[in-house]
Amino acid sequence: MGLIDKLFGKRVCIDSSPIIYFIEKHLKYHGVLHLLFNEINAGNIDAITSTISLLEVLVLPFKTDNKFLSEKYCKILLHSKGFSVHEVTNEISELAARLRAKYDIRTPDAILIATGIHYDAGAFLTNDSTLKKVIETKVLVLDDFSK
Repeated sequence: MGLIDKLFGKRVCIDSSPIIYFIEKHLKYHGVLHLLFNEINAGNIDAITSTISLLEVLVLPFKTDNKFLSEKYCKILLHSKGFSVHEVTNEISELAARLRAKYDIRTPDAILIATGIHYDAGAFLTNDSTLKKVIETKVLVLDDFSK
């Protein structure tokens, strides 16, 4: 079963790395991510992320003064149909702290996963296979779906 089949008609929380791979057209992942973002734009998959992803994806464009790339990230994350970015609330912070304590994961990962859980995402898409140990949500690793 492919990634689109697993996510069709559902909500998915997307980690920063798949967003970066899509925008910057990473050769290994662009095919599957292009299909995913087409389905998101068509309204067949509801995608969410955290403002943490916005922070993470903008670092390199700001560091290299690449205004075109930073605007592209903002357009996709903040103005796309079917994609929403959520702020870190007190509830998300508490849940993220619980996830960090239980699994010893990094703060940005804990916040992103907690955002997905808080907003009822059925899955969390990442490319970090170490996050599969989190059982509170279905963790999907991009490498498992790319050729």
